[in-house]
Amino acid sequence: MQQAHDLREEGDELHKLVRELAPGDWDRPTPFKNWTVNDVIAHLHTTDLVATVALDDPDRFRAMVRAGDRAIWIGGAAANPSDIPQGAELGERWHGYLRELCDKLAAVDPSMRVPWFGPDMGARMFATARQMETWSHGQDIYDLLRQPRVNTDRIRNIAVIGVRTFGWTFVNRREPIPEDMPYVRLTAPSGAVWEWNEPSATNKVEGDAVQFCHVVTQGRNIEDTDLEVVGDTATRWMAVAQCFAGGPETPPAPGQRHWTS
Repeated sequence: MQQAHDLREEGDELHKLVRELAPGDWDRPTPFKNWTVNDVIAHLHTTDLVATVALDDPDRFRAMVRAGDRAIWIGGAAANPSDIPQGAELGERWHGYLRELCDKLAAVDPSMRVPWFGPDMGARMFATARQMETWSHGQDIYDLLRQPRVNTDRIRNIAVIGVRTFGWTFVNRREPIPEDMPYVRLTAPSGAVWEWNEPSATNKVEGDAVQFCHVVTQGRNIEDTDLEVVGDTATRWMAVAQCFAGGPETPPAPGQRHWTS
């Protein structure tokens, strides 16, 4: 499964960044809700453990969600979140478990359905969702360090989930799904052009693929990008686009995370 390979590469790239951090950097707040680097990596680690439960034992995952079992947030692997290490030890543990998750994903039937906190999804999209979260939260750390980031065309997976969650963005806010889904035309890091939906000059989102991924993961406000957004539906979507599960979230305010990496 290519998506499992892409997730592994995404994790390897972020691991290279965090393993060079000074000990004091782990307690520095990132631009994301003032989460520290420890908070960001712990979140990725615990969610990867939960993803492993969902993949290995879907019934157990559903039962734990129904019961509101706190242990699900650490994959049933520890008694409470305080058992999770911090700093460099956390970075190594997160990376090791993520690579095990990638191995599992690479071995399953790509069409297998996997339960999650939002709708169930196919294994390919499940791997993409983990890549999306790894990439977007990784950006929190790049932003903190003001370190440039070199993106590759594996970001296409995140653009795909961004487009496919057009309807979810509105359903999650208890709003009707617009019938006129916008035309999306993005330029990849390689210069390739990616397109979705019927071409339209009056209802579209066009521009840099990385910026589009920042918007749908709510790492940037649409006003802080160079994306061309035309039409009422496209404008409404880009204002609150959300490609991740959970309740409706509000993107950062204009200028709050306006830094180009």
